[in-house]
Amino acid sequence: MTYLMLTGGRVVNSGGSVDADVLVHNGKIEAIGNLSGLPIDNVERVDCSGRLLLPGGVDVHTHLDSPMMGTTTSDDFETGTRAAACGGTTTLVDFAMQGPGEKLLESLDKHRAKAQGRAAIDYGFHMCVTDLYDGAVDEFTEIMQTGVTSFKVFMAYRGTLMLHDGALFNVLRESGRIGGQVCVHAENGDVIDRLAADLVAAGKTGPGSHEISRPPSTEIEAVHRAIQIARMADSPIYFVHLSTEGAVEAVAEARSQDRAVAGETCTHYLTLDRSLYDAPGFEAAKVVLTPPLRTEEHRAALWRGLRAGTLGVVSSDHCPFCFEEKRRLGEADFRAIPNGGPGVEHRMIVMYAEGVRKNQISLEKFVDLTATAPARQFGLFPTKGAIVSGADADIVVLDPNGTTTISAQTQNQRMDYTPYEGWTLPGAIEAVYSRGDEVVRSGKYVGAGGRGRFLARSTL
Repeated sequence: MTYLMLTGGRVVNSGGSVDADVLVHNGKIEAIGNLSGLPIDNVERVDCSGRLLLPGGVDVHTHLDSPMMGTTTSDDFETGTRAAACGGTTTLVDFAMQGPGEKLLESLDKHRAKAQGRAAIDYGFHMCVTDLYDGAVDEFTEIMQTGVTSFKVFMAYRGTLMLHDGALFNVLRESGRIGGQVCVHAENGDVIDRLAADLVAAGKTGPGSHEISRPPSTEIEAVHRAIQIARMADSPIYFVHLSTEGAVEAVAEARSQDRAVAGETCTHYLTLDRSLYDAPGFEAAKVVLTPPLRTEEHRAALWRGLRAGTLGVVSSDHCPFCFEEKRRLGEADFRAIPNGGPGVEHRMIVMYAEGVRKNQISLEKFVDLTATAPARQFGLFPTKGAIVSGADADIVVLDPNGTTTISAQTQNQRMDYTPYEGWTLPGAIEAVYSRGDEVVRSGKYVGAGGRGRFLARSTL
């Protein structure tokens, strides 16, 4: 088997950076250092001078081939994982949605079948619990034994996805008892529904009303409530897609009391402004996301939370619905617009450009937020999330002197728009390796089809 040696680059891990060569063999990182005199034959050498060698990204919040709000997300495991790879992400943890009337294990098996033989990169699952039928928690142990060690619950979308507080308590208590963790979508769904109904009654049915119906307080209240419920259940809790200053403050307070509370935010909450909801016509539907985009003071608080360690992960929440599909379903009533947008392909480069190059975070912090910390949080480290001996050879070669222009016309996501249309950013991803295989070259997927492996994850 041929060895691969990436020479002359700067290896960046969450704990520091070093100029070093990286030797890869049989899909694993075998050595890091000055390896020019290493007495081995049959080596493919790749000159990475002037380049950054980064751990492959770990995105722990995606929705591929997922039925939701009357339709299905536009990227399946083939297109979505190829797009992820092209953007420097080599590992996904996707949400397996519990279908109406289905048992949890049945839904998990269905979702697993969608990925098998189609995913281009390695992947795992979270199990979404939307109906806590009698005996549902008894399935948690078997789900954990399959390597799916995290669950997701919603505090919004009554009638479809939402669990009431007692069911949330039950999920937290049982998951905590057996060593799992629960990811929580924290919004006060009942208040949101009331506000949305008032807007529609007043004739305000356009997509901009989505933001008005979900003010910051609907997230902040739910975060506070969920923290207290987790405390009563004696369970760790992980908040997905936090968007507000008040939520950051609530997580910080809980962590200061030694509570097992963690949280993520997403690329779009760090970089896009709520003014996009003022766009004419139906254009604002492109950013009908849940929760919605916020104002500058909230973005600044999220960046502070990342620097302070209050928030530990940046995910994409890739939940792609094409613009025309959003129009078809929700043109007459913003409540029917599928909630979500694309992001898995551009998470890494946007975070590098807007975070590192604008001095919001260090290069090492960037690696931590996009690869190392999510791998730790969800039982994948150190196989994933770091360039260290023995880890999978998931490596991104980034040219800091290059540029990347984002456009719907050139993206790999199966989408007819991107909220970053026309953005030209410093930095360019030249190549991506997944378990030692070059899967991306100059923005194009060049790897084999369906090569991704399911990752059975460990508990915290």
